[in-house]
Amino acid sequence: MSSENTPFHDPDAEIRDRLADSVAANATFDGWTGTALAAAGRGLALPEGDAARLFPGGATGVLEYLSSRSDRRMVEDLEVAGVAGMKVRERIRSAVRLRLEQHAGEREATRRALALLAMPLNAGLALKLLYRTVDAMWYAAGDTSVDFNFYTKRATLAGVYSATLLFWLNDRSEGAQATWEFLDRRLDDVMRIEKLKSQVRAWPGARTRAGATRR
Repeated sequence: MSSENTPFHDPDAEIRDRLADSVAANATFDGWTGTALAAAGRGLALPEGDAARLFPGGATGVLEYLSSRSDRRMVEDLEVAGVAGMKVRERIRSAVRLRLEQHAGEREATRRALALLAMPLNAGLALKLLYRTVDAMWYAAGDTSVDFNFYTKRATLAGVYSATLLFWLNDRSEGAQATWEFLDRRLDDVMRIEKLKSQVRAWPGARTRAGATRR
């Protein structure tokens, strides 16, 4: 078999996972810093310099890795939950909930991660990670759009997910029930907007006026 057809195997996958988890577990106290990454490496008895080798991007590299892993696990969990048998609204609701529930015990670490990503230097990474997450949600929901709707769906979901994430960070209700009710309201808002847009497009003469405006 040629090397081109051989699945890539990362020999460091397991230790990279453990190292990232160790940084996340201590981020509540140490924050997301290069110092925390080095300390996590020592805690795992890694050879000197191995932590930096595994995450050359430092703390932000750990965040990117954990975000991508969470996206992947969310998609897998949705498949296990039988996403194919759900309506689209329920698929998205389940995706957002599953994504947040992965970090149920890591609210403070998540808060510190958002603070790091909010720094101007990390704005590009923050947008990239948010896009990847909402894109994964729509992928898991079965979205196949290739037109302008592809972008509007992701922009809309980015707003819903970001607002729900911020609400969740401060939610102390049992089982985060207040968060899921908040999410339902945001999704209801989106559905009402989409319904209104459809109604506007269906108004008599609407297309004619739109065409005249373009001319």
